[in-house]
Order: sequence, then C-alpha cells, then structure tokens
Amino acid sequence: MLNWLYNHLWATRLKKAVTIVVTVAVVTTVAIVVPRNVGGSDNCADGVEKHGGECIGVNGSGYDFGTPEITKVSDAIAAENRRVDGRPHITVAMMLPLQPESGAERAQLRSDVQGAYLAQYRANRAEQKPLIRLVLANPGRNYGQQARVVDQLAVLADSTRHNLRAVTGFNLSLRNTVDAVDRLTNELRIPVLISRASADELANTEGRESKPRFRGLARVIPTNQQQAEALAAFHGDLNDDETVLVRDTRPDDVYVESLARAFSRDEPGRAGAKDQTFVSPSISDAGETGNDFTLIGHNICQSRAKVVYFAGRPAHLRLFALKLAEVPCHGRKYKVVSGSGAATLDRYMSDADWNKLRGDESAKEPTVTVQYTAPGHPAAWSAASRGAKNRPAHLAEPARELDELRGLVGREGAGDIGPVELDDSRTMLVHDGVRTIARAVYLANAQSAGAVPPRERVSAQWSRLESAHRVAGTSGWVCLTNAGNPYDKPMAVVELDPRTRKLAFVGLAWPEGRPQPKDCVVPSGT
Repeated sequence: MLNWLYNHLWATRLKKAVTIVVTVAVVTTVAIVVPRNVGGSDNCADGVEKHGGECIGVNGSGYDFGTPEITKVSDAIAAENRRVDGRPHITVAMMLPLQPESGAERAQLRSDVQGAYLAQYRANRAEQKPLIRLVLANPGRNYGQQARVVDQLAVLADSTRHNLRAVTGFNLSLRNTVDAVDRLTNELRIPVLISRASADELANTEGRESKPRFRGLARVIPTNQQQAEALAAFHGDLNDDETVLVRDTRPDDVYVESLARAFSRDEPGRAGAKDQTFVSPSISDAGETGNDFTLIGHNICQSRAKVVYFAGRPAHLRLFALKLAEVPCHGRKYKVVSGSGAATLDRYMSDADWNKLRGDESAKEPTVTVQYTAPGHPAAWSAASRGAKNRPAHLAEPARELDELRGLVGREGAGDIGPVELDDSRTMLVHDGVRTIARAVYLANAQSAGAVPPRERVSAQWSRLESAHRVAGTSGWVCLTNAGNPYDKPMAVVELDPRTRKLAFVGLAWPEGRPQPKDCVVPSGT
C-alpha cells in the first residue's frame, strides 16, 4: 500500500541532503541509483522498516508488527480497508507503540486496537459518510522514533489517495508524545484526538483568553487534574494528615508529573506527612524501587495517613501496594488511590499478590485496597441508575451505546478479532475516540455527502461536538469545550477487591462534582 510513500520520502530527504551536479554529454547518460535501505534499515512490511531493532512505520494491510495478540484484529482492519478501497474515504491513523514486551502490555494493546476497529466497522455501516480507512502507526518504544512516523503521516495527509484526516491513539503521556502531538497539530495542521493519554501537558488550557497550545487537538479522556477533582468530589474532604503522596520523579514522564501535581492540592486540617519520592528506571522496570517502597511503607506507618495518593506507573503501583501490605503496622488498613494509567493493573496480579493485599482472611477489610479512576467501566450505567424510575439521558444514552458495542462483538461479518475484554476501559475509550472523529468528519461534510473535507474543516468541528451534536460514547457523553477538552466527563471509580480477586465498580465521579448539564450544553467560559 505504501511503497510509493517511501519513494516520496527518500526523494525528499535526498533533495535536502545531497547536491548533485550532473554533466550530460551529447551521447552520455549518467544514472545515480540509491537503494531503499540507505542507513541499513530493513523492510518489515509495506510502509514499515526496521530501525534500532524495531519495526517503525504505518500499515493498514494486516501487518501485526510481530505482536501475535493483534494478528486477528489487524486482519479484520485490512479486510475492512479493502472493502472501502476505491470509494470516497478518509484515513484515520492509530499511533501507539505496537511492539510491547510484556504479556500484560500486549493484551492492553489488543484492547486498544479492537476499540478502533469496532468503531471503524460501525461508522462504515452508518449513514454518515465518507467511509473510514484505519491504519496502525508504530512510533517505537516510548514513542522514541515518533519523528519518522510523523514524516509518513505528513505524506498521507497530503495524498488525495489516502486523505489522512485525524491521528488518534496516544496511550502514553511522555515528552516524546508531546513532541509528536505538537508537530502534528501546529506544524502539519493534522487533527489529533487523544483517547488514552491523560497528562495535562497534552491538553489545551480553558478560557476565552487562552491561546491553544495545540491547534486542532481534541480529547475524550479527562486530564489528570480533572480526574483528581472527580476523586476529591467522590470521597469528600479529607484532612491533610489523613493523606500522603508517593510520587515517581523519573524525568520526561509527563503522566507521572501531571498526576503528582493534581494530587498535590491543598487539604484542610493540620499538615500531614511530606511527599515520599522514588525514582523508577523506566515505565515497566521495577529496578530497586521495591527497597524504596519498603522504607516508604515504614514511614507511612508512623504517620496518620490512611489514604495514599500514588503518582506512578502501574508496574510500580502494584509493587508499592504489595510492599505496603507487608509492613507490620498494628492492623492498619490503607487505600491507595491513583489515576487512569492504572486501568489494567488487575492483569499484573498473581494469586500470591491477591493474597498479600488481602492479609488476614478473618479480617473484615483487606490490608490494602487499590482504587483508581477508569475512563469507563461496563457496569457503570446499570449500577449508577439502579433504583431510578426514569434513567436520565446522560446514563441512558451511553448504556445504549454500550449495548451496541457488546452486540457487535462476535457478530457474523464483523470478523474474529480475538477475546474482547471491556473491564479495562481501553476498548470502550478508543472506540469512543474513533466515533468522535467520525462525527466530526460527518459534520465537516454535511453539505456535500460523500466528499472528503479538508483537514482544517475537520478540526474546526471539535468545538461543535456538544449539545445537539454530543457524542454518546460507551464511556459517557463526549461534549467538547472550545479548547477541545471533554466537559465534566464522568470517571468510573474502580478498585481491586482482594476478596473476590476482581476489579469492582465503586461509583461514578464527576470533575464538576455533579453530572453533566441537561443535553450537555457546555457552559460559557469553557
């Protein structure tokens, strides 16, 4: 599919890098041939080349990037792309690391890609047009080679064959992610919709006087600050000496930095324990943090804290909870609270882990309970409306969307995409992101059905997606502010229950402390 793209890219690079003076005699022809694999890169698949041991690039023809967990869903995407070939369509790129190392991370990736495909499948069978072609874009581990992929996406955006009109995905809040979004939106004017990364650094500031940091950026996941506000409203006021913050200080992880700031809000009462810091070696490597967590646990035991805010990645959150449970602390019980990055923590838990968090089986409460905000949960809408005579629209509409999604999984014609797990919210949220893109493209094209709108026209629709044009996502109403942020989008508060060894839905939390307004009319000033 993308061989022509590489020819274009190599030609562009050579024009910039080499000045060639060719003298042509009357009877002499000089030909200069440059191989495609300049720099030692190897071809992995159409549009994808090996750099630094990773297969980097863009593909929509079924390549699974060597990750067997996404083989089936990649094949389904390829089949759907073939179906729309030759008909008016736009391309949506799903940009996220596609070669994760651990089994838990590969399962998470499968959920992400499944969500994108299911939304593509639904959109292409609705009345809304043009059709959607979906491609997978691998920027490498920790988005380390995002610049190469952004180069390719720039070519796809300018191509009348591919008509790239949005880039989505973005599951990690890192400095490299910020750089990619910055170039896509501000330099290339390609609309971006963030579905998973929650750092405040990847959001535009609200307010009429605020100049957007990222032109053409939208989000469907609340920021860390919004999540912290939702948790505060959910739990009510806690005194400062009842809480303590444990935070990772590893540089360039803007998710952790943003979460730490969000959890550092002022609380009433006398001063509590100081922040407990640690430095992790990477997103998934524990390194020596286990020793740090044991020492931190002893310090927390000597304080009055009963709620621990944890600003760190899931692998470290799991280890911290286990080390805290090991500290003999006079039978005290702790609640560890974190952000949406922990949405797949249960996949990291072993039988021994569950037993350790539970502690004494005869005790009424577990030793340690881990609670966090999830962007969605399949039990949210039925649980939140239990006992209500008339379910309000902000609960009823997402419930219908979720039923549609569930009905599509395994439906004949939709293809076998592997086991679909909704509890971790990834499939739901990425699905809602692609559905939001489809709605914006449709609105941009409302006057000329079937045509392909320009990029600027698509991004101009983000602010229209509220009130009459709200998106009823499976994770809740998507109603965007003028800055492209979801207004008061609900968060599902969930916790790991060591007694049942399951992820339990606790309740809905709202950043504004109350549900979204009727018909999701976003108030002035946002």
